[in-house]
Amino acid sequence: MSEKDKKHPRDDQQFEASAVEMEAAGHGGLTQAELDALVASSDTGARTPPGMVGKLLLVTALCWSLFQLWIASPIPFIVGFGVMNDTETRSIHLAFALFLAYMAYPAERTPFQLVLGVGVPVLMTVLFIIGSKAGVPIWWIPIIGAAVIAAILLGSPKAWVPPWEWALAIVAALSALYIYFFYDGISTRVGAPIMQDYVVAVIGLLLLLEATRRSLGPALMIVATVFLAYTFLGPYMPGIIAHKGNSLAEVVNHQWITTEGVFGIALGVSTSFVFLFVLFGALLDKAGAGNYFIQVAFSLMGHMRGGPAKAAVVSSAMTGLISGSSIANVVTTGTFTIPLMKKVGFSSEKAGAVEVASSVNGQIMPPVMGAAAFLMVEYVGIPYFDVVKHAFVPATISYIALVYIVHLEAMKAGMEGLPRAYVPGPLIRRVIGFLFGIVVIGVLAFLLKFTMGWIRPTFGQSAIWVVFALLTAAYLALLYVASREEPLELDDPSAPVTQLPLPGPTVRSGLHFLLPIVVLVWALMVDRLSPGLSAFWATAFMIFILLTQRPLLVLMRGKDRTGNSGVARAFRTGIDDLVDGLISGARNMIGIGIATATAGIIVGAVSQTGVGSALADVVEVLSGGNLLAILFLTAILSLILGMGLPTTANYIVVSALLAPVIVTLGQQNGLIVPLIAVHLFVFYFGIMADVTPPVGLASFAAAAVSGGDPIRTGVVAFFYSLRTAALPFLFIFNTDLLLIDVDWIHGIFVFITATLAMLLFAAATQGWFLTRNRIWETVLLLVVAFAIFRPGFFMDYIYPPYDDLPPTQFEQALADSTPGEPLRLRIAGLNDVGEPVEFTSLLEVPEGADGAERMQALGIETVQNGDQVVIDNVAFDSPAQAAGLDWDQTILLVRAPAPAPSKYWIYIPAALILALVVWLQRRRAGPGEGQARREEKGLSHA
Repeated sequence: MSEKDKKHPRDDQQFEASAVEMEAAGHGGLTQAELDALVASSDTGARTPPGMVGKLLLVTALCWSLFQLWIASPIPFIVGFGVMNDTETRSIHLAFALFLAYMAYPAERTPFQLVLGVGVPVLMTVLFIIGSKAGVPIWWIPIIGAAVIAAILLGSPKAWVPPWEWALAIVAALSALYIYFFYDGISTRVGAPIMQDYVVAVIGLLLLLEATRRSLGPALMIVATVFLAYTFLGPYMPGIIAHKGNSLAEVVNHQWITTEGVFGIALGVSTSFVFLFVLFGALLDKAGAGNYFIQVAFSLMGHMRGGPAKAAVVSSAMTGLISGSSIANVVTTGTFTIPLMKKVGFSSEKAGAVEVASSVNGQIMPPVMGAAAFLMVEYVGIPYFDVVKHAFVPATISYIALVYIVHLEAMKAGMEGLPRAYVPGPLIRRVIGFLFGIVVIGVLAFLLKFTMGWIRPTFGQSAIWVVFALLTAAYLALLYVASREEPLELDDPSAPVTQLPLPGPTVRSGLHFLLPIVVLVWALMVDRLSPGLSAFWATAFMIFILLTQRPLLVLMRGKDRTGNSGVARAFRTGIDDLVDGLISGARNMIGIGIATATAGIIVGAVSQTGVGSALADVVEVLSGGNLLAILFLTAILSLILGMGLPTTANYIVVSALLAPVIVTLGQQNGLIVPLIAVHLFVFYFGIMADVTPPVGLASFAAAAVSGGDPIRTGVVAFFYSLRTAALPFLFIFNTDLLLIDVDWIHGIFVFITATLAMLLFAAATQGWFLTRNRIWETVLLLVVAFAIFRPGFFMDYIYPPYDDLPPTQFEQALADSTPGEPLRLRIAGLNDVGEPVEFTSLLEVPEGADGAERMQALGIETVQNGDQVVIDNVAFDSPAQAAGLDWDQTILLVRAPAPAPSKYWIYIPAALILALVVWLQRRRAGPGEGQARREEKGLSHA
């Protein structure tokens, strides 16, 4: 061996230490520091410079959180200081986001990114010059463009912030603050911008696009640039999407000076709602709730077949309450769950895929959903409580199905669970204990509701202090319970697992973490407060817990975790945790704030150019007017855009473009599609994009943890997520799944049957039920699942639900129908742009002695001309107007409800088919393929 090939002993020791660190981290060659950098690069920014600059960045993030808490609280109104309107708060919110984006996100220096970074400012400079056709001087536009391009070419180092980056950050923030400082002047000249408005808007749009490239990647920047280009170049577009084109004055006014574009609804929701929920999650995680959820899930489910994978699903569902980021969720829970999944027999790709499928679904899990859920409140115009109610059943059965998929994978491979630390009691005792727990929770919920109903009228304005006192008492009691247990430490996933933690002590050690969530859910669901105010009170209580839990535990235990009694030290640690949580919450919001502002450009371009109606024509041509084809096109568009756009931006873009199209074409196809169903459809496929290869970011993060191949991880995760992809199509056609117009008894029935159907769908797509499926068994399982999901599909062919009547029998059909039943009219008329269109209108039959009285109650008058019936008058704000009826429309067909047996009779043949599959598979299963596979593994190891 040559001297060059010899290694110094210290080199060997360093290599071994590094290898041990990697193995201990349980990652596929990535250390914990590398994983933290992975999350930072996508969520919080990869640059935290040393020294005073780094401290300034952290202080700015801290100030952002404090500002958001201030404007969300009632304090400004109490003291009469610091009260701001929505436009002013959006301006300050975006200023913080832009400043931190330039400070925390260094720009990539790859050739593609450089070409894009330079090319977009060049293109926008040219477009701004083209748009300056109203006599606006143009000499300053290329100067601004050249300055931005020069700053990009000079580079963006990761270790320090150069002067040109400081300039970009400060100028971008001032551009966003322009609407705050000059609010009064701008309000008097809306539609007539002055030279100062032009300069600020051009600078702001250029720097917002560059901040988007840095913090979110190139995709959203490209999409926003395309829409801006379309705004200017309308006359040069193909005929079907051509428009007159907009001048620079119109774009400046629409996109930057008013609240139609950048400062529109999306940024408003980010300011009012989303920030506080993200901050709430960050504080909850800093308090230790994330580790608590993981430990509880493992203590309860780790002993089952494939237990670590099932625990990963449950812990990711709970962690989804406190993390709106799929990637952060994957890395947070995955560093612990993925190595344990691999230990019980999952491959690297399957372990990563389970974590991806469960982490991504955290965004659809009520009551705290992703940022897009809060946008639905504004776009659909319904309370957040209704959004949660509609999303509850699909999200819950999606998680139940994922647990079942994990169970099927464990059965295929013959896996066992992790060893328990105790011997379980008899099954009957456990069932009784479970039922007793449910009864206790129900009694406590009843007492809570009764107590709150008594406190408010008794104490009046002082009721809030009484409620806080009761919450504090509950907090102290639960904290005392926790103090009797050993503190939960974050386990080493590489250490050999000898036994699982005890469920009882594990659950009791962190019950106080649930109190802020209870406050949030109560404020949202019971008191029906706004999402922003609900999140504020939950965050305020979370701050109280962060400051007090450590010193109180020291007092209750008589010592801190190091064995020393130190209340003051524990209090200082709590303050540090609070500051860290406030900073983390703000840094987690940088990307969301930038995304909502940039998505506002797209929404503004859609509203300014009218491309929505043009796109409706394009989609109708491509789909042939078929609603199912339109839904597939929408799903594909969401997946494609989601390859580079964050979920929130993806939702804003697709819902702005296609949600009205789906509703309109659904009406034309005779299907009344509720707007919330369409928005949830878009939302679901937006989160699917985090999974789908080749760009699924969550799949790449999971592969970095597991050491598996990212593309294969994404493919497996996509198949695991087919249940999530199927649900949107089902609830479009069966809105019972969204609990629309469903009472609570029917709701329970829908939940049970939908869960059963989803489990059968999972068994079919995974190729395993009681044993490996034959092809025809898979087909039968899919048919049974579909029949349970949508029983009316088959029953409608046997017994048509409507009698088709000529329009002349409209009044008689009203008289013969039962009040409350739906009556459908096929209508011919003109759309908003004067083109002929046909659609279906749904009318609920009102009370009335005869048909004429019921027509009057609907607010409709008709004129008959031979066989033709024309609507002659529609009363203002009447049920008929709400159903889309108008003067001079022609009634083509009346569809009256027909007597028919219940659609649920179809469950009988479905049950017989399922029984046949069960019987055949039980005959074939024998002693169990899993056991044979385990024995085969044992022989191979021997």
